[in-house]
Amino acid sequence: MTLDEIAGVVGGEAHGAATVTGPAFLDTRTPEPGGLFVALAGERVDGHDLAASAGEAGAVAVLGSRPTELPTVVVDDVTAALGRLARHVVDRLPDVVVLAITGSQGKTGTKDYLAHVLGEAGPTVATRGNFNNELGVPLTVLRAAPDTHYLVVEMGARGVGHVAELCEIAPPRVAAVLNVGTAHIGEFGSREAIARAKGEIVEALPADGTAVLNADDDLVAAMAARTSATVTTFGSAPADVAVREVTADELGRQSFELVHRGSGATVHLAQIGSFQWRNAAAAAAMALAAGLDLDTVADSLGDAGPASRWRMELTERPDGLVVVNDAYNANPESMRAALETLAGIGTRSGRRTVAVLGEMLELGDGAVLAHTGVGGYAAEAGIDLLVTVGSAADAIAEGFDAAGTAGVTVRTAGRDAAREWLRHNVSAADVVLVKASRGAALELIADDLLEKGTSTR
Repeated sequence: MTLDEIAGVVGGEAHGAATVTGPAFLDTRTPEPGGLFVALAGERVDGHDLAASAGEAGAVAVLGSRPTELPTVVVDDVTAALGRLARHVVDRLPDVVVLAITGSQGKTGTKDYLAHVLGEAGPTVATRGNFNNELGVPLTVLRAAPDTHYLVVEMGARGVGHVAELCEIAPPRVAAVLNVGTAHIGEFGSREAIARAKGEIVEALPADGTAVLNADDDLVAAMAARTSATVTTFGSAPADVAVREVTADELGRQSFELVHRGSGATVHLAQIGSFQWRNAAAAAAMALAAGLDLDTVADSLGDAGPASRWRMELTERPDGLVVVNDAYNANPESMRAALETLAGIGTRSGRRTVAVLGEMLELGDGAVLAHTGVGGYAAEAGIDLLVTVGSAADAIAEGFDAAGTAGVTVRTAGRDAAREWLRHNVSAADVVLVKASRGAALELIADDLLEKGTSTR
């Protein structure tokens, strides 16, 4: 698009002339040749001051709120303009099917499975990392090309109305709600409020679209009444796309029977995690709604490897120590799922289980109780050794100790203290889980454990 065309779409004013041939981007460290640099004025950094650097990195134009050294489309609201530009591009794509995913947890894992399955069927663009907000969604859309057939968009929410706004940018044909948990409950106030927000995604569907809903979550299943689209459920039987006979190998890689419309196919997943079957089932239901057949979906799911960092990332050190790095984020539900996986690996392999856990953020008034509950669940699961990182995670240790099991707790003051303790107290006979909210950056602990060299399985 020329600069004048972009200005016409977003209601801005073109300063200079250029033709944008690449995607839009925000970060000069990850530039797009021929792309549109989106200049935001933040509290610490003003993107307009980086326009020259963006140009040196390959950008040909800027979308901003004032002119820059590069040809610039000037608008009053850069974020709103980016959304309008993305919607314009979606509407121009001739054969695209937009598939949108929301939920309290599992969005990225499901998105990665779905992107892999669809990518084997046709040109596919999917959300990178967790680019799932009012900036990330349009940036994802603006990576699409004229031949893109599947556009997989992860959608997050910080309040009621957010998902509806994202659906205006990328109107879905197939939309899934994975679950309603307690992630971000401090912002919403209740699970019911979270359900109101997440359900906006199915309200945005056209009558000939498909709503994919978790049959095992009552708040999600009830969303069927909020859409005029066809409803497809996934989960344990009874469900339209049902999972049966889940088993796991020594390291927690699951196998199961996937059943749809009376037919079944066996799936062998390559990724670990007690929750993987559910992410895979959701992705399967969405792919089936997009027109793929059951056998193709089952085979593709089995080929899918990890696509996003620090999410149940299993690595074996040369001496045999196994590290499960799930440090990208955490909430009570994902903590329990990760601990269940850790306990399962310990039971099947005979290894000592070590859980290195940090703070869960954005839990509001119930934060202490939630942390205590995670500690109690770790004890109930039979975790041998709990290492908490930072004073904010002390409540996890308190919940663990209160359960009165044989497990041992070690409280550390922070990342450095935890790393030092772990260096001297774990061995080849252990499996170590590292998990906390993003702000804790516990992936540094996992990296430290593996710094002597790795052997990935």
